[in-house]
Amino acid sequence: MDLLIIGGTRFLGPHVVEAALARGDRVTLFNRGGSGATPAGVEWIKGDRDGGLGALAGGRWDAAIDTCGMVPRIVRASVEAIGPDVGRYVFISTISVYPEDFGGSLTEDEPVIALADPSVEEVTPQTYGGLKALCETEVTSRLGDRALIVRPGLIVGPLDPTDRFTYWPNRFALGGEVLAPGTPDAYVSFIDVRDLARFLLDAVGAGASGVYNASGTYGVMTMSDVLGACSRAADGGAPVWVSEAFLLANDVTPWTEMPLWVPQGEDVIIRASSARAVAAGLAYRPLDDTVRATLAWTRGLGIDRALRAGPTREREEALLRKWKLTEAEATSQR
Repeated sequence: MDLLIIGGTRFLGPHVVEAALARGDRVTLFNRGGSGATPAGVEWIKGDRDGGLGALAGGRWDAAIDTCGMVPRIVRASVEAIGPDVGRYVFISTISVYPEDFGGSLTEDEPVIALADPSVEEVTPQTYGGLKALCETEVTSRLGDRALIVRPGLIVGPLDPTDRFTYWPNRFALGGEVLAPGTPDAYVSFIDVRDLARFLLDAVGAGASGVYNASGTYGVMTMSDVLGACSRAADGGAPVWVSEAFLLANDVTPWTEMPLWVPQGEDVIIRASSARAVAAGLAYRPLDDTVRATLAWTRGLGIDRALRAGPTREREEALLRKWKLTEAEATSQR
């Protein structure tokens, strides 16, 4: 296949490129050239999608994979500029398009967020899901069955710029007692970036269209499973389970300050069903593979570096001391 990847130099993009080249596909990247080097064997077209799409004139591709569309106006311009020249347009969206009261079937047929002001272009935690939903509409309304919308959940693995999963194997590699949030049997859901890349290419090759959630399978993997895999990979670290009530009382921020942790009752979005994608070929590698690859990557960057997610060591140690005092006091009063 001839593939055009819009963006393509950060996190998901390089994994799609690697998987595509391994299959013998021809790959062209379109970006500003500011986020990473272009791999050997890949054509690079320099340009800014906000006003610089003319650089793509005359190209023909079997599929375009839009890895970085955030603003509906810009996505609309991209679709109008290259839509006539691609067999399929793949838009990478997010399960955050669903509202907080997401429920019912938990499938792709559920309603998505509608922004009060659809003209807003500033991407914030409050507007992110709604903007992605509007971007989806720009693609589907113009391309119909040539549009493929993929809504990943938390994407994890090597090259992750957020550290929202990387924190855990990195932390266990540092050893000692590790603050573990909530209960060991709390469910988590995410997708390895390499599995997502493979699914995208398989779906394009199969001529898939429509909307697919692409995350883990809720109800299968627990927080204990993840931390156990991290301990095995790092050969160190001992989890100390701390209650949700204690964490919330001490202003610990779920998901960011304490990665993967979502308080019970607030974990609706991660329950989104990926059954449609699984039926279309999405397959998951073993958890230990994901953890080992992530650990190897983060070791290469420096295991002691400051991470973008997770508590500082000082904050973690203070919380553990306070937790142990709280537990000791509770025990003495029994």
